[in-house]
Amino acid sequence: MTALSGMTGFGRADGAGDGWTWSVEARSVNGRNLEVRFRAPHGFDAVERAAKAAGQARFARGQVSIGLQAKRTDSGEASVAINAAVLARYLTLANELAEDGATPPSADGLLALRGVIETPEEVDDPEARAVLEAAMAQTVEKALDALKVSRQQEGALLAPVLEDFITRIETLTAEGEAAAQVETIRERFTRRISELAPDAPGLEDRVFLEAAALATKADVREELDRLTAHVAAARQLVASAPAGRKLDFLMQEFMREANTLCSKSATTALTGIGLELKAVIEQLREQVQNVE
Repeated sequence: MTALSGMTGFGRADGAGDGWTWSVEARSVNGRNLEVRFRAPHGFDAVERAAKAAGQARFARGQVSIGLQAKRTDSGEASVAINAAVLARYLTLANELAEDGATPPSADGLLALRGVIETPEEVDDPEARAVLEAAMAQTVEKALDALKVSRQQEGALLAPVLEDFITRIETLTAEGEAAAQVETIRERFTRRISELAPDAPGLEDRVFLEAAALATKADVREELDRLTAHVAAARQLVASAPAGRKLDFLMQEFMREANTLCSKSATTALTGIGLELKAVIEQLREQVQNVE
């Protein structure tokens, strides 16, 4: 049996190695489908691919945001380098534009151009970069594992809340006895026929047949049976995960039966039960939106 999981949570993990320190934060909120977003300094494409794959492997629903912050610890004077070749190309182009009347370039303007100043990650050799990215990817997985635990903790809090609503629906369904409605229809029809034609021959037989026909149209036992089946299905889903999408669909079925119950109702008591059922189902539906 898999524990119920929510969609809101937070996880964090830190790592260090090869002259770097980094931290990863993973957080998630409710979402109809799964969406994994990754944010990191420029140049960590391999980590992004690994992070998205790890998120998709762990979660089924929700908007998951993963943030990587990295800092080089051995950075000194060599932590920043100027790409002379790129700078020379910019200077050549700038001088050509200046000959046509453009403003000559300034030093700070040239240094701000893309590719002129290289950060440490841009000058690392490929093998060292691969080792570093693999270590960062492991930290991402740790943060996602922590996020998963956080979401499961939310699920543990949600489970009894859902069970309370399901039990309330079960109780209301048990109270909606169809037999009481059939008897009410019979009594009502008998009274009206007696008032309109008190001396009509075969009145009792006619009353029975007409009341039976009306009772058949207003019989809500089928709706009550389906509500009982839905209650059992809801309990099974709450005991499994991921169950959010199936519970979403089941809420629609619950509400459909409650609406039909109200439309068929011939008694104030049954109408009250139907309306209360709708209110409880709506409350349950709101909580189901938090389930993965």
